[in-house]
Amino acid sequence: MKRVVITGVGALSPLGHDWPTVRARLRAERNAVEYLREWDEYEGLNTRLGARVAPFDIPARYNRKVTRSMGRVAIMATLTGEMALADAGLTGDALVTSGNMGISYGSSLGSPAAMGDFSNMIARKTTEGINANTYIRLMSHSAAVNMGVFLGVTGRIIPTSSACTAGSQGVGYAFEAIQSGRQIAMLAGGAEELDATDAAVFDTLFATSVNNDKPQLSPRPFDAERDGLVLGEGACTLVLEELAHARARGARILAEIIGFGTNSDGTHVTQPNPRTMAQAMRLALANAGLPPEAIGYINAHGTATAHGDVAESQGTHEVFGDRTPISSLKSYMGHTLGACGALEVWMSLEMMRDDWFAPTINLRHVDPNCCALDYVREGGRTLQTDIVMSNNFAFGGINTSLIMRRWSES
Repeated sequence: MKRVVITGVGALSPLGHDWPTVRARLRAERNAVEYLREWDEYEGLNTRLGARVAPFDIPARYNRKVTRSMGRVAIMATLTGEMALADAGLTGDALVTSGNMGISYGSSLGSPAAMGDFSNMIARKTTEGINANTYIRLMSHSAAVNMGVFLGVTGRIIPTSSACTAGSQGVGYAFEAIQSGRQIAMLAGGAEELDATDAAVFDTLFATSVNNDKPQLSPRPFDAERDGLVLGEGACTLVLEELAHARARGARILAEIIGFGTNSDGTHVTQPNPRTMAQAMRLALANAGLPPEAIGYINAHGTATAHGDVAESQGTHEVFGDRTPISSLKSYMGHTLGACGALEVWMSLEMMRDDWFAPTINLRHVDPNCCALDYVREGGRTLQTDIVMSNNFAFGGINTSLIMRRWSES
């Protein structure tokens, strides 16, 4: 089996778009959640909290002709794809269009505004506002295919539309495509744009935070006083590359991906199952050929929902007991849905390189229903480890676990 390394990253997140900026925000223990006044107009919507992507510029080359098939989610995905290729030193490289590079990328859906155009058609019985590109902006693989067209990628396209695991499955399936020799390199990750319709989905499940007057205190993963999740937005694209190819071209290597596990609960669409969560982690460990004690840090899914946090803690405890440090980055940037898996992989490997891991902010009193884990809390944790795990769990009972190793030439 081929070895797979990460050689480039492009990111747009609520915390910033480069590691020094994100690291400063994590160190300050200050979240990016705010009251979204534009949501006040939606009758029946209880939450007003969200985490927007930090401001970013759209280059002039993204003109009307180029973006007519793109909504915000596809634009963010494509921008981070360009950023990742530049970071990897592959801008303009023949590899990109050779067929030996593919894309494995996810989002929950395309741009909700396009969905609104079709909803208007159903409600008003008119096709006004619909054109040839409306569906392209709406479709769940809009981000993946628009990135591919913009960059001229002719390898395999693997769309991963699995909500909270769209980004992590994007990374995992890219890893498998290279590991098995099907591709030399892949652009991998996920994206999501923030929209009131997404908030409404979780609102109907009573799963959103309604602590609207105190956005700095939400979300609160694993905390006894948590009241639900906060949605965010973002995009993250990783360049995954076969090790021998990366070495041959003298690429800078950020980390190595050594394990991936994914499965499904097979029991309920919205009620998580700790046993199959635990099995996904075991699958990743088996793929990496590692025992649980080899993992030095776990990046939790940690959404701050009542059932999700408890089930995740139970599944994690079943595999690791209480000995492995764990924290949730969603406490800073909310739940970025399709983007979270890739953003959290990137931030986890950067924290590993820095020998410091961010805490779960606002975690004051651990919910007694959650299992006893080594929760990283106020101040973070100075810790040197060579191996970290990042876990994500989605509606439909889709579970993922990824394992990254610090890069060393030895």
